Amino acid sequence: MLLMTAANKVTSFRFLLCILYYVLLSMAAGKPSAARDVQLLTVIFILNQIIAWSDLLDGYLARKYKEVTHFGRIADPLVDKILVVGSFIFFLVLDPLPQIFKAWFAVVVLGREFLVSGIRGAMEAAGIPFPASVWGKIKTAIQNVTVGTGLGYATWFPTARWTELLTIVLMWATLVATVMSGVTYVLSARKFLGSERI
Repeated sequence: MLLMTAANKVTSFRFLLCILYYVLLSMAAGKPSAARDVQLLTVIFILNQIIAWSDLLDGYLARKYKEVTHFGRIADPLVDKILVVGSFIFFLVLDPLPQIFKAWFAVVVLGREFLVSGIRGAMEAAGIPFPASVWGKIKTAIQNVTVGTGLGYATWFPTARWTELLTIVLMWATLVATVMSGVTYVLSARKFLGSERI
């Protein structure tokens, strides 16, 4: 059964880990740094990294065994979006991250995902392939590093100035990569977007 290919099993497992990740993250959110549970946040950090970088594994398995499925094409990027966008939303209430990550930032990231997903869905429904671009892959990698660094900052170094500055730099790098990847997707689809509706 193609739905249960090795790559799809990894993707499904990543989704289940996302549920656990957000259950634990909701337990840690809303508390001041002085009252933070370092052990809980450490588990959250480890879960995040496993979910984020195991994306490389399911992609590798799908290519190795030539088992690219419709489920994988939909579910794999969906898990990535759930992990990244959800993390940035929780950063708004995970001390001390609210002083760096603002609501507008989460809106920009979420808006880009809606835009690109809408374009991809429309183009592929019309039979036009719309693969991930280099900027899209760079964006995802930078977002994962930013989320991991933010969690590390909140877990182990909530008062360290250097970690705060590093998180700020990565936040802006994420913003640039997110906007640039969105722009490149729109430009690559401009002929389709400007065509008449059939």
